[in-house]
Amino acid sequence: MRVIICGSGKLGANLAGRLSLEGHEVVIVDLDEEDFRRLPPDYSGFTVVGDATEAEVLEQAGVREADVLVAATNYDNTNVMIAQLARQVYSVPRVVARVYEPSRETVYRQLGIDTVCPTTLSLEFFEQLILSCSLESEG
Repeated sequence: MRVIICGSGKLGANLAGRLSLEGHEVVIVDLDEEDFRRLPPDYSGFTVVGDATEAEVLEQAGVREADVLVAATNYDNTNVMIAQLARQVYSVPRVVARVYEPSRETVYRQLGIDTVCPTTLSLEFFEQLILSCSLESEG
């Protein structure tokens, strides 16, 4: 599977490392070449320095052959721009975007973009922990 990951922060770099270790063809894109230092030493994929909101950069990363594109920068607006380009211009079959603001998830989904929201995931996990703790103390 050919995967493009936009953003080489903690999430992007670790995801790229795991997927490349599993044998997938991975390309990671970031504005700052220095951010690629987060990639694990055994990363076997490719890196592209550039702004993933620009079509030329996505094409250099191989977006026309991509099976999946992950927009994992630190900015919701940047992620939606990248995801929209991938989905609407290049028809990437699976597009996933990280979104920090839960209220934006609905808009992304209406655009055909899957989302992962760390805020929502954390909220649900904390709620489960608190409720299970409460049930244990009542029992």
